[in-house]
Amino acid sequence: MAAANHSPSSPYSCAKDSGPVIPTTSLVTFLERVQETAFQTYERSKFDHKDFIDLSLKFDLSTTVKAFDEISKTENGSVSTKDFEEFIGKWFKSAGEDLVYVEPMDFETEPYGFLPKVENPEVRAWALEVHGLWKKLSREVSSSVHDHPELHTLLPLPVPGMIPGSRFREVYYWDSYWVIRGLLASKMHETAKAIVTNLISLLDTYGYVLNGARAYYTNRSQPPLLSAMVYEIYNRTGDVGLVKKALPALLKEYQFWNSEIHTMIIHDAENCDHSLNRYYAMWNKPRPEASAIDKRFASKFLNVNEKQKFYRELASTAESGWDFSTRWMRNPSEFTSLSTTTILPVDLNAFMLRMELDIAFFAKIVGDDAIAEDFLTASHTRKKAFNSVFWNENMGQWVDYWLNYGAEPKEPQTWEAQNQNQNVFASNFVPLWIDLFNSDTPLVEKVTRSLQSSGLLCAAGIATSLTNSGHQWDFPNGWAPIQHMIVEGLWRSASTEARKVARDIAERWIRANYVAYKKTGTMHEKYNVEKCGEYGAGGIYRPQVPFHLHIFLG
Repeated sequence: MAAANHSPSSPYSCAKDSGPVIPTTSLVTFLERVQETAFQTYERSKFDHKDFIDLSLKFDLSTTVKAFDEISKTENGSVSTKDFEEFIGKWFKSAGEDLVYVEPMDFETEPYGFLPKVENPEVRAWALEVHGLWKKLSREVSSSVHDHPELHTLLPLPVPGMIPGSRFREVYYWDSYWVIRGLLASKMHETAKAIVTNLISLLDTYGYVLNGARAYYTNRSQPPLLSAMVYEIYNRTGDVGLVKKALPALLKEYQFWNSEIHTMIIHDAENCDHSLNRYYAMWNKPRPEASAIDKRFASKFLNVNEKQKFYRELASTAESGWDFSTRWMRNPSEFTSLSTTTILPVDLNAFMLRMELDIAFFAKIVGDDAIAEDFLTASHTRKKAFNSVFWNENMGQWVDYWLNYGAEPKEPQTWEAQNQNQNVFASNFVPLWIDLFNSDTPLVEKVTRSLQSSGLLCAAGIATSLTNSGHQWDFPNGWAPIQHMIVEGLWRSASTEARKVARDIAERWIRANYVAYKKTGTMHEKYNVEKCGEYGAGGIYRPQVPFHLHIFLG
């Protein structure tokens, strides 16, 4: 039974939001007012809410607020486009001005040993063009951010790094893993290490890696892949110093993800208790980067508690990286039924398993056998939880587990088969990425057959879901991280059948990227997997370019 069918139709009817909230800054609060005015001033099609929350001040906040309050308004409180644009030009620096272009320290036009397995001259020429995009995406935080942080929502970072591109002008957490994989393919090891340095600085400052390097992202993290980044760099460079620097930070991050708000205990059919993880943002207001839109969605709720609960679900879904998808909705046709905090996501727990294995590996490298043993034990305990809580034998997939609504984190819940979400999502196959699973050949072959019959495999790659909802993490969109994790998991196995499927998916995906690049001259963040060479759509912002992620050319 799909979760949507056994869940209450009005999940917020008795909701009371009492979770933690990380305070925002006065600047962010003011910029939300500016964003709201922009939302009322411009046509929806010409409005990007994030542009206004990313503005930086030319003068101090109190003076700017006073000037804003003095803008002439009509009887209904609106501002003319002319007056609003004059105000923006006079009092703000444009979004993105607080980031400065910097030449990548280790970029070479054609690095020695670059993609040795790519022999086709056309594909190789394309790969070198994509490699050249690093020069367009390299940035460092301006001196103004360091000297006057109160004028910026951008957070100071110690060293230069890479941004995704377009409206995403800052460092993002889980995107950085695939950026690093691409940098390593480009032999840009020092730049890859710099990204880890920046993420560790955020972790040291806030106690967790932020969703992104902005003041409005301090209330949530993103899928925890920092350990995987360190592992990939170490695997390529043998840099023990990086491991020594990262290990204390990773232990801190592990503690954050195992704090009370992020964990739930499931009591399984064999009388065992499993502590598993969920997304849970420390926020119960509109997301500042989309405040004007969030308020419109929340307008259907009649009381403050319902609104706060919905706002926390919005931010928690953003923490998942899958913002947005019917995967998180109790009613797939109703966006306001988001209920991410009541789901134990299979992929998040796979990332936690990866973190446990990585920390055990790093601890062994630095000679701390006690930590290594503790985390190896934790990884085997979590693997048992995968078998008990997430695995669905009939489907041949691991599936998300829905918590009973309203349950407290301290109260163990008894596992029920009906709480497994039996809808098919690409995330159901992400555990293949973990070596504890892809090393089990019979299991891999069962999951491979399930993937082949799932309906997710399309002409240009793996669809994110089977539901064409208009949300960007649903059908027919495909995303590079999903392709990569599933393909790499299948490829690492000893199964001839799985490796053949992996190669086929990779070839379809690369072909789609190549055709789209030839048509548009750039890389895209998502693609339509039904149509080779068509980029994806949906969501609350326009498709973004350039969006440089690892695309299996290695």
